[in-house]
Amino acid sequence: MHRSPADIVREYGPFPGAEGVHGVTCDGQHVWFAAGDKLIAIDPETGTPVRAIEVAADAGTAFDGQHLFQLAENHIHKIDLQSGEVLATIPSPGGGGDSGLAWAEGTLWVGQYRDRKIHQVDPETGAILRTIDSNRFVTGVTWLDGELWHGTWEGDESELRRVDARSGQVLETLEMPAGVGVSGLESDGRDQFFCGGGRTGKIRTVRRRRQDQPLQLLRPEVDSPET
Repeated sequence: MHRSPADIVREYGPFPGAEGVHGVTCDGQHVWFAAGDKLIAIDPETGTPVRAIEVAADAGTAFDGQHLFQLAENHIHKIDLQSGEVLATIPSPGGGGDSGLAWAEGTLWVGQYRDRKIHQVDPETGAILRTIDSNRFVTGVTWLDGELWHGTWEGDESELRRVDARSGQVLETLEMPAGVGVSGLESDGRDQFFCGGGRTGKIRTVRRRRQDQPLQLLRPEVDSPET
């Protein structure tokens, strides 16, 4: 397993009217994050909020190319990106204990925080198709170049993990600085991750650094753990 420090290259926020940052996703143009009682979109170039959708948004967020998906207590809402209307609702596999959310392979991938699991879920019915076990609390979930990643957050320790999507074996870790957590996770589809910072109300960009790239020395604000 390859371990390296997380290369934090940028911070956004905190944002007015947002209680914190829970789930994070991208629609190809904007970065969306769950802020408790709304979804907020920001311009990733400037960090400026550009839109908000009033909807319960207390955990993971995902985008399937047309719709947003949002964890809200014990349900997952499918939301029209243009109108903000909730089009459908399915039960969440954890019944209220879920955290991360991602879209890949035509299905949803749901992180269960304290149960330390990731479920592949049918987006039409909510049926669990596959379950992967972790040995750490699971926060955000995302895919990058066909590889499954998830965030962890326990006490003062947090990291991004690349895992085998069938066995759950940890293949690579990017370790966040002590006291800096990951409450939501999404890749930009290239070489960066957007990481929620919990109650700090911040989003951080972590670069998946090549061996020939220098490490950045950004020192982020310490976070407070949350589920």
